[in-house]
Amino acid sequence: MALRRNQRLTYACIAERVGLSISVVARACKAAAVARLPALQDTVPVRRYERQSAGELLHLDTKKLGRFDKPGHRVTGDRTQNTPRAGWQALHVAIDDHSRVGFSQMLADETAKCACAFLLAALRYYKSLGVNVERVMTDNGSAYKSRRFTKLLRRLGIKHIRTRPYTPRTNGKAERFIQTLLREWAYAFVYPSSEHRARELQPWMYHYNFHRPHSATSHRPPITRLGFEGNNVLRNYI
Repeated sequence: MALRRNQRLTYACIAERVGLSISVVARACKAAAVARLPALQDTVPVRRYERQSAGELLHLDTKKLGRFDKPGHRVTGDRTQNTPRAGWQALHVAIDDHSRVGFSQMLADETAKCACAFLLAALRYYKSLGVNVERVMTDNGSAYKSRRFTKLLRRLGIKHIRTRPYTPRTNGKAERFIQTLLREWAYAFVYPSSEHRARELQPWMYHYNFHRPHSATSHRPPITRLGFEGNNVLRNYI
């Protein structure tokens, strides 16, 4: 099975070269333990880390979501159902590296102005929970590289860490948080419009922080890492 192991040919290519059927080639490759070939390059090992205390590092990220005035194909499965020229909104997210307590808002766009407004709102939220943020981590988006965002962080005395280009895994907690938001909030229900979807964001965030079990926090809600119990915290923290 040198054609498979050394040249990494498909079953069809091997069958054509040796004059056998694809099924015969497949059985031979399976018997020779080359049915599945290793990757051409070694995968980068996942380096898991967690800051020792809340506020040491806050991950920030954004995700564009389309506006709509009727349910779209992501939930109906019908690609003819859309809202032409409805525009976009930006989901801004923050998640604390240690506690996994999250904060998010739907804003008009991903500009520096909205990024700064979101950062200030996030800092107020975490401060209300007794968390003072020391560092933020972002990707290399234009808003986060802007003078306006840099000046705000300098004024607040917060250190800015940026991920390496084209390596979203280095901001993996924010990426995973966005995926959870999309799966359990944005596309989990058939919302009549994007405005209805936006109104459900903060109730879902309350559920995420105060009631939803998280694997990284021993299957307890993230808020418990800050010394709170979900049933004993006022809803106006959201």
